[in-house]
Amino acid sequence: MFFLVVVFLQSTGTLGFDYHDPHCGGKQVIVHLFNWKWTDIALECERYLGPKGFCAVQISPPNEHLVEQPKRPWSERYAPVSYKLTSRSGTEAELKDMVARCKVAGVRIYADAVINHMCGVGFSGVGSAGSHFDAEKRDFPGVPYSVTDFNMGSRCPNADDQIHNYDNLDEVRNCSLGGLTDLNQRVEWVRQKIADYLNSLIDIGVAGFRIDAAKHIWPEDLSNIFSRLHSVDGGTPFVYNEVVPQGAVKLEEYFPLGYVTEFRYGDSVRAAVNNFNELRGVVHSGMLTTENALVFVDNHDTQRTGQLNFKSPAEYKRAQAFTQAFNYGFTSVMSSYQFTEQSDPPPHDGDVIKDVIINADGSCGNGWVCEHRWKPIGNMARFRNDVVNTGLLNWNVQGDIISFSRGNVGFFAMGKTTFNINVNTGLPQGDYCDLISDCAMKIQVDGSGRAQVRPHDAGEPFVAFTTTSKNGGDRSAPTLIFKRTVILIEDKSGAGADLFIRGGIGHSHRPDCTTDAVTSSCSIPIRHRTPGTSSYYNKVNTWSKGDNFLDWYGPEAAQEEFQTTKADGTPAYRSTNIPGQPGYFSLNTYGPNYWVIDVDMDCSRTDGDYFEFKAIANGVWEEDVSPSGRCSGDSPGNLPYPSVNHFAKCGYLNVFHLNSRECQARSLP
Repeated sequence: MFFLVVVFLQSTGTLGFDYHDPHCGGKQVIVHLFNWKWTDIALECERYLGPKGFCAVQISPPNEHLVEQPKRPWSERYAPVSYKLTSRSGTEAELKDMVARCKVAGVRIYADAVINHMCGVGFSGVGSAGSHFDAEKRDFPGVPYSVTDFNMGSRCPNADDQIHNYDNLDEVRNCSLGGLTDLNQRVEWVRQKIADYLNSLIDIGVAGFRIDAAKHIWPEDLSNIFSRLHSVDGGTPFVYNEVVPQGAVKLEEYFPLGYVTEFRYGDSVRAAVNNFNELRGVVHSGMLTTENALVFVDNHDTQRTGQLNFKSPAEYKRAQAFTQAFNYGFTSVMSSYQFTEQSDPPPHDGDVIKDVIINADGSCGNGWVCEHRWKPIGNMARFRNDVVNTGLLNWNVQGDIISFSRGNVGFFAMGKTTFNINVNTGLPQGDYCDLISDCAMKIQVDGSGRAQVRPHDAGEPFVAFTTTSKNGGDRSAPTLIFKRTVILIEDKSGAGADLFIRGGIGHSHRPDCTTDAVTSSCSIPIRHRTPGTSSYYNKVNTWSKGDNFLDWYGPEAAQEEFQTTKADGTPAYRSTNIPGQPGYFSLNTYGPNYWVIDVDMDCSRTDGDYFEFKAIANGVWEEDVSPSGRCSGDSPGNLPYPSVNHFAKCGYLNVFHLNSRECQARSLP
């Protein structure tokens, strides 16, 4: 017997709101390298995070901060002195070098942004970049901020300027948090200085921000600040807001401002990880919807308050591996250092943070834990990337063993100890590479989808594989190259009720092409970008769910129907170039009646970045178009082979006209 578990679809990282695009080619996992030096982060991007398929690194606050002698606790990084980019992690030059090197390695950088407050009352002296300050006087000349830039007196209802009642929003957002000097983000000067700081990071390549203590900032003030930010890859920066559910603060207030930290998920998975039957309900009705939730097992705060962390490695690995295999939220994993007391600083020699030493077995030394390098955690990043936008199937709990599939794309199993089970994987027949063991073990799936499954290492009772590790593919190095790819197709008649495309690589030009999108080498993995959440997009959003490939074969097995109507391929929506009108699409600068396909596409599965497609408008296939040469625009190179279909280029904006050979391929902004 198996149970079908229908819960939330995993997020693709885009919404109709701004600030939800992670800018990492569809990858799904952030790692928090807590208090690492910039030089070590650059190395880790190149030697491990890029090859393992991580989306991004969350870095510790990069701005000038308090230097709290003699112990130098980790919390000094959350006590700003100015917005100069010199911190305990390194200099501004080292920060710039790290951001650039990580981006080349395919890993983006998100900065932990402390913009609610400055250093705590009672401290004065010189910060990490040499700026003098006096917090008691609210004097921070390194910005500069003065006493008029802070919440004091009339705005905070309490004489001591401290928060006492979390059911009073005026206290939560206008009073001081733990003695920290609370900035007044209603002041124009403060808004602009914060925006200038964030823009200085965007300008060196930082792609997003964790907003520390966001619940203590009025959402309308954050919105105003965000409206001043520079673009990232032609869009808005990625944002996730730290909002602990407490008192009168409503998490949904922050939905238009990016993801929201879902602390309750960590509580739930920690409670369930020793009773696998409880994992079915790990996401309950009180939690955020998947498209709004930034989820994690632990972070730098919770791991220091008696919650599950690396000090209980067996349970911790289960919680982390399950979270990456499950289909809820956008995920972040923690990478820590050894600590005894809550305030312990990172490993250091005097004031200098120690280097992260990588041992021969891939683990870390010098006091660094590096949980992200533990195989059931680090190797699951690739699994999470591969199974995005798929649901849960074949849920199976046998005592201390749990297994399930992600659509017909991935399979995951774990136990409290080693196991050996015969189970329905839900995947097509073939030989698969086990991701947990770095392909040291292969799993044979038979024609009915069943397999004998056991861990490679009895001490690591986990198994995970996906269709991209089929036929022994070694996933220890990156093979997926997802790039945003846009197709605009003009239907001059304007009469089409719906428009779909089918495509990929022609069957005569590649071996091992089947009529199944999952197994065919002629199909191309895609991940839909959600155009918006209004009713105008209901059909395309529904049909996009479970549409994981551009292929020639019609609706995929897991592709959802819209009001009992099946999709006829990969769905498009009709756009306009008029702002404020339904279907407005900023990349449509051409006019009305241009249908949009906006996806992240795996360019590694194309032919020299080119792929074919043909449209189906209102149920009718378009005519043969016999393009020759290449499209006009700024796309270099010629087409790989002749075809009667359109050719488009992966990673570009491609513009076509129905039943016409005319086309353009332009670089995306």
